[in-house]
Amino acid sequence: MPNLNVCGDIGLKIARDGTWYYQGSPIGRRPLVKLFATVLRREDDGFYLVTPVEKVPIAVEGEPFIAVEMTREGTGRDQRLSFRTNVDDVVTAGPDHSIGFRAEPKGGHAPYVEVRGGLRAQLARPVYYELTELAIETGQGTGVWSGGAFFPFPMEG
Repeated sequence: MPNLNVCGDIGLKIARDGTWYYQGSPIGRRPLVKLFATVLRREDDGFYLVTPVEKVPIAVEGEPFIAVEMTREGTGRDQRLSFRTNVDDVVTAGPDHSIGFRAEPKGGHAPYVEVRGGLRAQLARPVYYELTELAIETGQGTGVWSGGAFFPFPMEG
């Protein structure tokens, strides 16, 4: 990768609810948010908007995207669960887009689906409820099938 001009913090943030902010104000132009989302990258030291010439840090509370819709095709092991994010990315859970659960500091777990390059979408509460309705018991625990992979749910204990 060529040497990029690494910019300082310019006040970009993605809130826990998926709202993008610039210097404390919500970015109201959806096409601009969707454009920024295409150049969002996760690196070892944080999140950045990366263009061919510069790299701008962006603060992210939780996950950068929210899964706002889930669709289901098939049943059982052949089931395919697809998720649409708040920036209109669509991914089908499977080996390349796993469903996981991030432990929360105050207890419990936040469900997510991997979108791309280490970027994840937290499942909106209604989407998570839909997902739990599909949960089955297997020898691998309680969870869901999608895209030929089984995703176990965390067990509180």
